[in-house]
Amino acid sequence: MPQIRHLALLTDDQEGLATFYKSVFEMNEVHRHPSPHGGPAIYLSDGHLNLAILPAAGRRKGIYHMGMAVEDVEKTKNSAIAAGATPPNETLPKDGRFAETFVYDPAGTRVDLSAGWKH
Repeated sequence: MPQIRHLALLTDDQEGLATFYKSVFEMNEVHRHPSPHGGPAIYLSDGHLNLAILPAAGRRKGIYHMGMAVEDVEKTKNSAIAAGATPPNETLPKDGRFAETFVYDPAGTRVDLSAGWKH
């Protein structure tokens, strides 16, 4: 059964927001790398959910996208497109930090599709 396993938040204060989630919700930092949008991209986890805290860099702050853990990425992508999703318009890097692919749901929200995230 597909499950939400990843959320990405955009903020102007990645360090402050990461500290908030670590101190209030006891999340652990599992990865960090420089963001092409400036500052760090910080990844936290509670053991089930991966939370990416990314620089807003002029984009609307808040939830940026969500990620669904699925058994068969390609089959789910094709099923989503058949049900009205828009296919990806770019290829994601295959360096282990990103989902395998994504779609945009009918409302325009990006939904990452992956066999799993670090947690």
